[in-house]
Amino acid sequence: MRTGRMIPPLAIGALLGLITWVVSAGAQEPFYQGKTIRLIVGLAPGGGYDLYSRVIARQMGKHIPGNPTIVVENMTGAGSVIAANYMYKVANPDGLTIGHILGGLFLQQLLGNPAIEFDGRKFEYIGVPAQDHFLIGLSRATGITSFENWMASKKPVKLGGVTPGGATDDVPKVLEATLGLPIKVVTGYKGTGPIRLAFDSGEVDGVCNAWESFKSTWRKQVESGEVVIVLQATVKAHPEIPNVPVAFDFLKTEEARKLFQVVVRVHGPSTRPYFLPPGTPKERVQILRKAYMDTMKDVDFVADAKKANLDLNPDDGLGLERNVKEIFSLPPSLVAKLKEILK
Repeated sequence: MRTGRMIPPLAIGALLGLITWVVSAGAQEPFYQGKTIRLIVGLAPGGGYDLYSRVIARQMGKHIPGNPTIVVENMTGAGSVIAANYMYKVANPDGLTIGHILGGLFLQQLLGNPAIEFDGRKFEYIGVPAQDHFLIGLSRATGITSFENWMASKKPVKLGGVTPGGATDDVPKVLEATLGLPIKVVTGYKGTGPIRLAFDSGEVDGVCNAWESFKSTWRKQVESGEVVIVLQATVKAHPEIPNVPVAFDFLKTEEARKLFQVVVRVHGPSTRPYFLPPGTPKERVQILRKAYMDTMKDVDFVADAKKANLDLNPDDGLGLERNVKEIFSLPPSLVAKLKEILK
């Protein structure tokens, strides 16, 4: 009977060593090497969400092991609801698709907006670049040059809006309900870039926008005096504009103050979220969270942001996740009241 030849022990050892080396080398190759990350922005080009994303995309890849390319894609529609639904229902949870939407949509989910098909509590959060400070800017053609003028006016000013869930819509509505300001929100624009064009043509009288965006994408209108900042829709004044009145100071009742604080909080620390689809592997979430915060400190990124007049006041993924989850802990009485105001 024939018997097989025995493989010498030294040969077996060499073979096992080769296998171990191949497996080890493969395991050490970064997942993101040679890959492209899509950054889905739910609003139109020309606005603050788009501008922040393009500056981030230029620098973040070098902080990710493997140095992937990051490309920005604008997926507009329904004030970023389409992009949010896409991230929840369609995007592959492989760490290669990042979303950026209006943070106010999380409140709209709580209020039962039927267009929303996502659960904001299940996304994996990366961070925010800034915690916005919202203002009301009006055209000088309205003749309204101060908060007092506006309060005395009986004619509603038309403010351009994007969608319920965006600060362009929600903040003016809560100001109308709590302060009695004459406001008509004209909604449906695909971002503050298109609102700016409508403002320039006289189609709308103004906008509720972040000071961060006014200084960058609305810089020409601000510096020329075409837009007059008449009110800070905030609890505290921004240090750069201390002489502009603060809405919170004029609220008369405790309920009005609570309602206002809820909306401002939603559109402040969680208003510019970067996130991943549910189910993204935890190790890739951690890689992108670290890369994101490293980008926020990168000298080239900071220089780019300064050149684009973008404010930086970042928060990390854990902080953003906490802020989003706190939105869903609102008392039912406040939820009902806000549902009526923001409908």
